[in-house]
Amino acid sequence: MAIVIQPYRPEHEPAVAEFNQRLRQAGEDVNTVFFKYAEPRWLPRKPAARIYNEFFVAIDSGVVRGGYALKTQDFLFPDGSTRPIAYYHHPLSEGIVNKTHAIVGTLLLRDAIMRAPLLYCLGMGGYENPLPQMLIRLGWTHCAVPFFFRVLKPGRFLRQMQPLRSSFARRLAMDAAAFSGSGWLGSALFQSYRSLTSPRSVETSVSEVPAFGDEVSTAWQNGKPEYSFTAVRDGEALKVLYPPTEAHLTRVEVKRDQDVVGWAVVGERRKDAKYGELRVGSVVDCWALPGEAFAVAKAATSTLARQGFDLILTNQSHAMFCDAFRQAGYLSGPSNFIFAASKKLSGLLGSFEKVHPRMHFTRADGDGLPKNY
Repeated sequence: MAIVIQPYRPEHEPAVAEFNQRLRQAGEDVNTVFFKYAEPRWLPRKPAARIYNEFFVAIDSGVVRGGYALKTQDFLFPDGSTRPIAYYHHPLSEGIVNKTHAIVGTLLLRDAIMRAPLLYCLGMGGYENPLPQMLIRLGWTHCAVPFFFRVLKPGRFLRQMQPLRSSFARRLAMDAAAFSGSGWLGSALFQSYRSLTSPRSVETSVSEVPAFGDEVSTAWQNGKPEYSFTAVRDGEALKVLYPPTEAHLTRVEVKRDQDVVGWAVVGERRKDAKYGELRVGSVVDCWALPGEAFAVAKAATSTLARQGFDLILTNQSHAMFCDAFRQAGYLSGPSNFIFAASKKLSGLLGSFEKVHPRMHFTRADGDGLPKNY
């Protein structure tokens, strides 16, 4: 019988559990599993919802061979219009452990394009992976979203950052820099230089809030002209994406003369072996009016520093935020965070060369929420 892709329903849950078990038995990472429940725990579809998740599974004679998710959300387009588009995420095929089912990955993507022609992908772990390679062959528009990091505690960074300690000589050199204090001194000198070259502006007030209010909608409206292509980030959207129940996130508002000129959402990145015992923070999402991005980057950084993190990571596509985070003391590194747009979506964007510098994507626009950033 041919593989049929259909919405994930509760009666499929036992078959999905068996699918996940086969992946684990084949040696896949414990996190490489499809969703346990048919009803999304994050952003379930509700009547009149503008932001929601849907799950789909590939069925082969009652056996689940794969699945994927679509997150639908309103986006601002270069022509000023707002349209709902879908984000293709968590595609998982049994073909990764059994070549007999290699076709499943292609079938999942084809099904998603049929359901949501205005489709994008984000993240994907780098260009060398199968999904971005497939998208390139299909003629999707694509680019890497710049990656930035700031070391807050150089000594711990030198002792714990595992990819940089890949040989005995490197470990010896990094340990020497950590114990001698030269690593701290180099970092301090760099941050001093950054502080001298960073913008000078009228002071802003920064506050942590339990939830975003209606004021951020004004910031959305006033800031829109600066952005070419971005998810709608008004008050209604932020209340859905960052509700008070997501207590692991910190919401930061930046005000000037009592008006919200920007905001950020920050949180702790989940544990990853390559970071050793480092506490890694993330600037998950942000927004700013023209000229206010540095104030937002500075506020987000100060918040995470006060919370005791060792290292901060963020991905930012908009040139304004890229400059702001550099001015706030961040360094850029190789990015494995890839944006790709379907042909139908690309057609509505117009010239990507013109759109690219002012499109706004962050970790929050990928599969980074609620706790995978």
